[in-house]
Amino acid sequence: MAEDRDPIEWKSVERVLVVRLRSIGDTVLSTPSLIALQRFLPHAQIDILLEDWVAPLLDGFDAVNNVVRIGTGTFERLQTARKLRRSRYDVVFNLHGGTTSTFLTYATGARHRVGYAAYQYSRLYTHLLSSSGDFWLQQHTHSAEQQLALLGFVEIPVADRPRSRLIALPSADATLEEKFSAEMQRRGAAEAETRAIASVPFALIHPTAAFATKQWATENFARTAEFLFEQGLQTIAVASNNERGVLENLSSESKVQILTFDDLSLPEITALASRAKIFVGNDSGIAHIAAAVETPTVVIFGSSNRNHWRPWTDAPNEIVYEEFACQPCPGYECKEFGEPRCIQSVRVERVISAIEHVLSVPPAAPGGSG
Repeated sequence: MAEDRDPIEWKSVERVLVVRLRSIGDTVLSTPSLIALQRFLPHAQIDILLEDWVAPLLDGFDAVNNVVRIGTGTFERLQTARKLRRSRYDVVFNLHGGTTSTFLTYATGARHRVGYAAYQYSRLYTHLLSSSGDFWLQQHTHSAEQQLALLGFVEIPVADRPRSRLIALPSADATLEEKFSAEMQRRGAAEAETRAIASVPFALIHPTAAFATKQWATENFARTAEFLFEQGLQTIAVASNNERGVLENLSSESKVQILTFDDLSLPEITALASRAKIFVGNDSGIAHIAAAVETPTVVIFGSSNRNHWRPWTDAPNEIVYEEFACQPCPGYECKEFGEPRCIQSVRVERVISAIEHVLSVPPAAPGGSG
C-alpha cells in the first residue's frame, strides 16, 4: 500500500501537528481528522497549522489545543517555520501536500512525517501512503476520507469516518445579534422587530462561488427565496465584501425581502448557519460550514467533483446537479461549451424539490458520528 520506514510508538507521542493550508472548505473537512486524533490521543497536544485568514474558523474548536497561524509573506513563513521547530512535534500529518506545506512539515524536524506518495518532494516524509483509494478500497473518496486515510495508515482508528464539526461561539453569536439589529434599524424596522429578528425562522443562502462554473444564476436564487418565503422562512444571504454586487442583484431580483450581509466574520457565519432551518447554496466553503453545524443543506453543483466535495454530515442533505460527461473539471473556464452549461442547466424546480425533501426529514437523534 505504501512506505512506512519508521513505525510510530504512539504511547510515547506527546505533540502532534496537522498541516492544512488553503481554503474554508479544506479547513472544515480537516475536522474529522482532528476529532479522530483527539480521541486516540486524549492526553497529547494536538495543533493545526492554518493560513491566518481562515484560522478564526477553528476558534474554540474542542479537538485541538492550538491553532498556529501562518501569513503569506516569506519572512512570516520563515518565522512560523522556526516556531514550529521549537515546538518539537513528534508526529506531523500534512493534509495538504503543496510545496509550502511540505517545507513546513520538514522544517518541524519531527521524527515522523506523514503524507502521500504523490506529494512533491515526497522523499522528505517518513511515512507515505499510496492513495486514499488504496486505504479505503474504493474508487472514489471524499476529501474528508482522503485526510482520514493518512491517520488510518499509521494505525489511528478512523473506520467510523467522523463527520465534520464546528463550534458556534457565544461571542460570535453576540456580535451577530448586533449586526442583525443594525441592519434592521437601517431598514427602518421597529425596535420590537429588531429584537425579534433572531427568533424568526430563516433559510441561509450563499449565492456566490469561486468560479462561474460553480455559481448558479442569481435570478434562480431569487426564485428560491420566494419559495422559501411561502414555506414561512425569511431568507438571509451572505457573501464577501467584494461580492456585494451579487447580493444587491439578488435583493432586486426577488419579490420578497432578503436580508444580506457582506461583512460577517467566519465565526459569525458559523453562528448564523447554526441557527438556520436550512442552507441553500453553491458548492463552497460556506456550504461546508453549514454541514459542520448540522444544518440541513441543499448544495448545487456545477463543475465540481461531487464525490469529493459533497456535504460531510449526518444532517439531512441533498446535492442537485445535471449530469455532463465532462464533469468534474478544474472549473477555471468551460472548455467544452464555452459557457458553464453544467451549472446553468440546473432547474429551479429541482432545487425546490430538494428543499422540500430535506425539510421533510426528521432531525437525527443526538450523538452521531465523531
